[in-house]
Amino acid sequence: MRKMLLAVLMAVLPAHALAQSMTAAKVAALPSTPAYIRASYGFGPIQVGELRLPPGKGPFPVAIVIHGGCYLKRMADMKIMSPLATALTARGFATWNIEYRALGDAGSGWPGTFEDWAMAADHLRWLAKTEPLDLTRVIAVGHSEGGHAATWLAARPQLAGGLHGDDPVPIKAVVNIDGPEDPALYQPHQREICDGQDVLDQMLGGSPQPAADHWRDGNPAQRLPLHAHQLLVSSALMTGPAADAYAARARAAGDAVDVLKLDAGHFDPIAPGTPAWKQVEDFIVDKALK
Repeated sequence: MRKMLLAVLMAVLPAHALAQSMTAAKVAALPSTPAYIRASYGFGPIQVGELRLPPGKGPFPVAIVIHGGCYLKRMADMKIMSPLATALTARGFATWNIEYRALGDAGSGWPGTFEDWAMAADHLRWLAKTEPLDLTRVIAVGHSEGGHAATWLAARPQLAGGLHGDDPVPIKAVVNIDGPEDPALYQPHQREICDGQDVLDQMLGGSPQPAADHWRDGNPAQRLPLHAHQLLVSSALMTGPAADAYAARARAAGDAVDVLKLDAGHFDPIAPGTPAWKQVEDFIVDKALK
């Protein structure tokens, strides 16, 4: 039954998604399969994730899927990534699409949002006790702000203290889809990017100088090498030159990095049925675990 649902949805997606430039609302309205499991990874109502499994016995590689939204609660939620999760599940990945506290939620920012990203990732160990998940092949796929989150999960084993956790799930590869490759470079422009809000300063408990320790722990670009394969998708927010410059830094530090440059809007790369998504999907499947 699961295989039939995936096949039908992948067949009808293009008819719904071939608009010239997608919006967040259009992406969230695309069809997706129901989650196989909706599980809580914490005690709060927002601390939940949705697991989708491909057909077959597994064990399956896992993609942690993380939405963006300018770090703001009112901008987006996990629903915007459900079509992408469905598409990756059809390509053989178990997907764990997570919700987390964003600015506007109680306890968000530093360190609450980062704690949510960490707990959500580590909850895969519990899910793997009963579900056919291969935790040696875990990738993190994030869009916009979620690209920051995905990259941070790969850097997290280097941290000390509570954000490190007892046994962080190792991230084999990171897919940053049009997100900030180095949040510090976006900090001077955060208001113009995110609706007049100092979102990065709010997320990290201050600007880079007074909150230097937070920025060192919260900005994965300061933790190179990440010891994970990094896939960068530049589109509207992350420019091609910015992706190339970061890739050069990461490669010099010892990480493997691939860059995909798209001529597309910010949401097209996460909208199954668009030409941009097709390139991103193939990029992930062909390179993430190679």
